[in-house]
Amino acid sequence: MTKPTVAIVGRPNVGKSTIFNRIVGERISIVEDIPGVTRDRIYSSADWLNHDFNLIDTGGIDIGDEPFLEQIRQQAEIAIDEADVIIFLVNGREGMTGADEQVAKILYKTKKPVVLAVNKIDNPDMRDMIYDFYALGFGEPYPISGSHGLGLGDLLDEVAKHFPDPSEEELEDDVIRFSLIGRPNVGKSSLVNVFLNEERVIVSDVAGTTRDAIDSDFIHDGQKYKVIDTAGMRKKGKVYETTEKYSVLRALRAIERSDVVLVVLNGEEGIREQDKRIAGYAHEAGKGVIIVVNKWDAVEKDEKTMNKMTENIRDNFQFLDYAPIVYVSAKTRQRVFQILGIIQTVSENHALRIQSSILNEVIEDAVAMNPAPSDKGRKLRIYYMTQVQVKPPTFVVFVNDPEIMHFSYERFLQNKLRDAFGFEGTPIRLITRKRS
Repeated sequence: MTKPTVAIVGRPNVGKSTIFNRIVGERISIVEDIPGVTRDRIYSSADWLNHDFNLIDTGGIDIGDEPFLEQIRQQAEIAIDEADVIIFLVNGREGMTGADEQVAKILYKTKKPVVLAVNKIDNPDMRDMIYDFYALGFGEPYPISGSHGLGLGDLLDEVAKHFPDPSEEELEDDVIRFSLIGRPNVGKSSLVNVFLNEERVIVSDVAGTTRDAIDSDFIHDGQKYKVIDTAGMRKKGKVYETTEKYSVLRALRAIERSDVVLVVLNGEEGIREQDKRIAGYAHEAGKGVIIVVNKWDAVEKDEKTMNKMTENIRDNFQFLDYAPIVYVSAKTRQRVFQILGIIQTVSENHALRIQSSILNEVIEDAVAMNPAPSDKGRKLRIYYMTQVQVKPPTFVVFVNDPEIMHFSYERFLQNKLRDAFGFEGTPIRLITRKRS
């Protein structure tokens, strides 16, 4: 299920970063009492009651002539485009300003729900300050205080009312959904074009030319696929932001909607630090993962080149030791369609469910081969294991005391599960619980 996205939008110095940090629950945005200090959109996951959502902190919108204000305005416009719900934040102490009205004009153009929040209403005696903001035309203003955390519950209750109904999201059981993530210019769009056998996605050698998420359906060897590509030209050719900052939320949203994620690397350039960060999103989300090394045709090779590259990938992506690696060229189409067979295998493993009786035979054999260690004179006893979830496969192991389950022994059990059942391409999760 795709998480809804909420954007906090407003002119500089109304407290957006403070509100963002309050909702997220940790100090992610820089907070400083200087207009325009938050130059970039910042994303995080948040939750309210039973609702999980993505939250965007924008840099503010202004019509002044300071050099970064146009960039901030553009960033806020992108956030508005990406959001399902918009929190329009104003400063109650300063009253309504011309800049607030300019922000309102931008928001009038969107068809997204807008919830008006009046910040810096730090006590009930200040509630009269909210009434002027009715003139902005967004209904009832919600008084809040970012510095004291007041009124946020009522605000988030109203925001959550506008979230899309998850039951309306139709998912076909026989369709495998996969996405391509990676740094700009690694060839994601070129690979999509090969899968679709047409130039449906604009391809350019300029890094960062892709923008909007595009879903495309196709059938290969009787299997239905939906490829989710973070692709499309920037609107009107504007350079909204640096490509590194821009790619984060798009990648996260594509990952959420996928069964399998292709982490695409540029074979010519080798591995970069950002590659590992991007791959980490897919691993943390519990998705099936395949590492795709593209542009392999452009690499000068001998008989050892591929083995050296594989070793380098395994060293740098130790958390993805379960992910298969495939070397391809979108330009020559070499081995590209092999990816689809691997996607199908990984998707099946991601949804694999093991009978408890078979599972416990494997665990009994594993414990007999390598007895659980003792800790501080106490011996770990493993009673039984059961699978509680798929996508990814998740197992609960019941023991006498979870505190003496050492990480290394947990890893040993995971490896035994992989030896017995494969699980190629999918993470597996192990939860240790005390037997009641």
